[in-house]
Amino acid sequence: QLQLVESGGGLVQPGGSLRLSCAASGFSLDYYAIGWFRQAPGKEREGVSCMGNSGGPTTYADSVKGRFTISRDNAKNTVYLQMNNLKPEDTAIYYCAVVSPLKLPGACVPGYHDSWGQGTQVTVSS
Repeated sequence: QLQLVESGGGLVQPGGSLRLSCAASGFSLDYYAIGWFRQAPGKEREGVSCMGNSGGPTTYADSVKGRFTISRDNAKNTVYLQMNNLKPEDTAIYYCAVVSPLKLPGACVPGYHDSWGQGTQVTVSS
């Protein structure tokens, strides 16, 4: 059974850092394109960063370029999102999600991703 579990969220001051983890079980993450998404209160879920399968191309939302980095550790079957220089507008629930390997590479949008974790809360506040 395919399962994704996010962790690493929390409360951090502006300018601080967090590293989110997305641990996969029931399948090998290496074969899946994966993305990080976030949803702030009252807003739609948006793509933050995506990575193709087998370490393929990465994309970032303009709002996080230069501050966030997506990476994967195939040995641990885990994907990470390193978030630096956090801003209050980064406050949201962060989710990881994968694209079925049966699908062609697609956009970093929630509707193209098939399986989701439960999310982890990130709050940036002084």
